[in-house]
Amino acid sequence: MTPTVRRALPTVRAVGLGVGVVLTLAACSSAAGTPDVAVPAPSGEAAAACRALADELPDVVDGQERRALDEESPYVAVWGSPGIVLRCGVPEPAQLDAESGEYDPTHADIVGVNEVSWLLEEVSGGKRFTTTERTVWVEMTVPDDYAPEVNPLLDVAAPIDRHIPLDELYRPDDENDGATGPEDAEDSEDAEGHEHHH
Repeated sequence: MTPTVRRALPTVRAVGLGVGVVLTLAACSSAAGTPDVAVPAPSGEAAAACRALADELPDVVDGQERRALDEESPYVAVWGSPGIVLRCGVPEPAQLDAESGEYDPTHADIVGVNEVSWLLEEVSGGKRFTTTERTVWVEMTVPDDYAPEVNPLLDVAAPIDRHIPLDELYRPDDENDGATGPEDAEDSEDAEGHEHHH
């Protein structure tokens, strides 16, 4: 009985995440046809960040080509069959949501891939990764067919790091250099010159 492997629980934390979970898992288990994926509905800055991310998502992830959806949306992308599904603007994972009955950050399995941190959860037939430390939740569900399931994260890490902002708690001032220009970069150096993680 190992604490981090939960294959015996095919409905891990589905309660706090809403109906979108069921639809997403169904989409990932379908080996033929166009997947029917629950489309998130972010608003405001989250929607803008997701749209910017959508413009830079790769055509190929882990060797799998991007697929067309019945309902095209900047908040959903699917590669391969069975589908590797990315959804942007999803609700906060129940395990990290202090108001959910599933809140348990102490036992969260966190994976870091090229500057992007993800919560790892076992789901039926694969693994679900959800970004952490960012202002918008991006979810990627990877079927077991693509084991090791972390590989697809490598192909989306750069655009996520560019377009999904770090939460202020995790954002050293120098993270803003590229986006805000040289003046702000100098201000950042003065304010927190000791915080450089690159």
